[in-house]
Amino acid sequence: MSTPRANRANDDAIRKWNRIPREALEAMEPHGDFAKHHLVNPELLRLLGDVRGRRVLDAGCGHGYFSRMLAGRGADVTGVEPTDTMLTYAREKEAAEPRGITYVQGDLCRLPDLGGPFDAVVCSMVLAAVPDWKPAMRACVEALRPGGLFVFSLNHPAFEQLLSTWRAHGDYRLSRYLEEYEIPQPLASDFHRPLSAYLNALADLGCRLRALAEPGLDPSVAREAAPTTPGIESYVRLPNFLIVSAERP
Repeated sequence: MSTPRANRANDDAIRKWNRIPREALEAMEPHGDFAKHHLVNPELLRLLGDVRGRRVLDAGCGHGYFSRMLAGRGADVTGVEPTDTMLTYAREKEAAEPRGITYVQGDLCRLPDLGGPFDAVVCSMVLAAVPDWKPAMRACVEALRPGGLFVFSLNHPAFEQLLSTWRAHGDYRLSRYLEEYEIPQPLASDFHRPLSAYLNALADLGCRLRALAEPGLDPSVAREAAPTTPGIESYVRLPNFLIVSAERP
């Protein structure tokens, strides 16, 4: 259960993410950023499987790009997002090109009534940005029907700062894996936690692990991106992202 202090920390993170410029959201159309397009999205979609006719919650949907991808594949999508900036953008996109997506403003740790259980919940690149994250994971799992699928992605805890350290040293270096600590970012912080923290939390919720994915970048894509992205070859050799699929009991 979240404490008042934890709630304040989460609220502060939401306020920081609310400052994201609209230009940054527009730049991520239609597939998210480079890494999401080439590494995260394909694995999320593979692990979710056929979503046609399925009720799917996009938990922490941001500006809604993945909600739109899911709806384009025939899912009945609800997107939950706490920030005014990203939620407004997502609703504007839905109004301009209706896909049947319902967008709801809400904190993942304190989900509103969403009209019954979901067949699948996807939570992409969100949990590591939530200071008090366990209630958010619990809410995602509890939003599922029995046997429903929970799929989440995050920066791989063992390789979070892959690109920056590769650029600096020509290889990857990590010295504080077992600790939990804050990673400052331009808008709001991420939080490092070891992989065991996430998997043990799933086990505590009674979930059955179905699959882990650690995608590497296609070498041909890396070669094309190399002139503008020094160090991108690191994405070919090491996994910067982790995608987890689990089933609610």
